[in-house]
Amino acid sequence: MDSVLAFVIGVAIIVVGLAVSIGLHEIGHLVPAKLFGVKVTQYMIGFGPTVWSRRKGETEYGVKAIPLGGYISMIGMFPPGRKGEVKADSTGFFRGLVQDARDSSAESITPGDEDRAFYRLPVWKRIVVMFGGPFMNLVLATVLFGVLLMGFGVTQASTTVGTVSECALPATSERQTCEPGDPKAPGAAAGIEPGDRIVSVAGEPIDSWSESTAIIREHPGDPVALVVERDGAEVALTVTPMLSTQYAIGENGQVVKDASGAPVTVDVGFVGIGAASETVQQPITAVLPAVGDQMNAVAGVIFNLPQRMVDVAQAAFGPEERDPNGPMSVVGVGRVAGEVAALDDVAVVDKAAWMVGILAALNVMLFVFNMIPLLPLDGGHIAGALWEGIRRGFAKLFHRPDPGPVDLAKLMPVTLAVVVVFGAMSALLIYADIVKPVSLF
Repeated sequence: MDSVLAFVIGVAIIVVGLAVSIGLHEIGHLVPAKLFGVKVTQYMIGFGPTVWSRRKGETEYGVKAIPLGGYISMIGMFPPGRKGEVKADSTGFFRGLVQDARDSSAESITPGDEDRAFYRLPVWKRIVVMFGGPFMNLVLATVLFGVLLMGFGVTQASTTVGTVSECALPATSERQTCEPGDPKAPGAAAGIEPGDRIVSVAGEPIDSWSESTAIIREHPGDPVALVVERDGAEVALTVTPMLSTQYAIGENGQVVKDASGAPVTVDVGFVGIGAASETVQQPITAVLPAVGDQMNAVAGVIFNLPQRMVDVAQAAFGPEERDPNGPMSVVGVGRVAGEVAALDDVAVVDKAAWMVGILAALNVMLFVFNMIPLLPLDGGHIAGALWEGIRRGFAKLFHRPDPGPVDLAKLMPVTLAVVVVFGAMSALLIYADIVKPVSLF
């Protein structure tokens, strides 16, 4: 029962955290819109039937049944059509979409509020309003990454020996347990013990585990002087790294892979010791680079989204396993959060750090995703405003008549296509997260 309760708590934390993130996103739109005088009739968290709402002034604030997003309703999102344009009540489906968007926008403007329409704002103010939502997610992600890195810290390899192998096996070996006849590992032969802190290798002071590994890998067959701290005293040892086939390690500390995705192996010196982990709090200067790295990771997922969705479909409807680094729906993220919360052998502080990390990553995702320059996303409105500013700038430069606002209503067919595609992808991910969930453990 305790594990079930922990699972539910983990899911609830992610759901509430995501709802708060969405709520702050919409506040990022709401505040500048009201400051600039735009009439906002609704502020809603979720979609579908309204569960609760309350009116304050001219704005209705509420929560809807499906917590998969949110919105604010601003009057006059689209400008009216140009004079002379034929109304599209019977001229085709797509033209009908355009005219319906214009009509809906016009109907939202009540008498006396004509100057409070969104489309009447200067370009820069419209950009501020539409960028305010993603910017709130970026700020929240930065704060959460700050809490994660500076508060909880990052688990990394220490200079203390955590494990000592009894035998030497190449990295490509199909077994990982020692058997009679296997050569004894150089570390064990030299007398290295778990808990030893490496002080120097080959006379070089050691500040990180990677420094000791780099020296050892370069000296196969050579006796190497090793100084460790054991029980408060320094102990001098001599270890002779053996030549062994190991995976190539890049500058980022990750295994190098070739063009086909297979790990690259190299013949290097091998001792057979592993580092103990330690949690180290990071300086404030590490926060923004971490946010940037996460943005690059999310952008990479979005850029390769078509192929990744094919992989998800093949896993959902076939025997393939899900890629743990692939896209997940809110259902999948909540499920993983519940599994983490239910783990018995993980400390509460580590579970809390994981929750903070996933919420930080979700806010980066919300920022990057909403900045895609497609309607109905915020990036689409920003792109439209920028294009309007460019057109008016060139018109002014060349003493031409003001071309007027960009009619984004003409993009409603594209908007519909985007909504259908995103809806289909969401449905596929939710289905896959139910029938073939990602397994991290």
